[in-house]
Amino acid sequence: MEKKKKEDEISELREKFSRANAAILGEYRGLTVSQLDKLRSALRNVSGELRVAKNTLARIASKGTGIEKIESHLKGPTAIILSYSDQAAVAKALTAFAKEQDKFKIRVGVLGSTVLDDNGIKALAELPGLDQLRANILGLIQAPASKLARLMAAPGSQVARVVKAHSEK
Repeated sequence: MEKKKKEDEISELREKFSRANAAILGEYRGLTVSQLDKLRSALRNVSGELRVAKNTLARIASKGTGIEKIESHLKGPTAIILSYSDQAAVAKALTAFAKEQDKFKIRVGVLGSTVLDDNGIKALAELPGLDQLRANILGLIQAPASKLARLMAAPGSQVARVVKAHSEK
């Protein structure tokens, strides 16, 4: 690889590493191109990305980013999975793919400043997604307002029932 191409690859990887809020390393040995494309597509749907890069270039690009904590795991054929928004959704897509494809192995990941092993990533995948958390919070916010509306309407409806009962006598 030419020096200019290597420099371009390093700068592109560094930009992606610094933008990502989580990264997971996996081993893809034995997977076909179509299987990797299926994983890439699933990750794109949840604001994630799969990159395959030379380990040396990835190590150089990881300097000064959160990925630097797991650079020692950049050995052999390594898939670098990056999450740009919802880490739980990316972990769910990745663990679902790993269950489907025995040859894909999750090695290690980093979430913020925390290093996660494969069990930690599986635990992250079991957490509710960002959209589900937002819906739960919205439900909690709306519950007191709807309860207040029912309480305010109760005296009026009671008076109406009393008047109706007297008119029916």
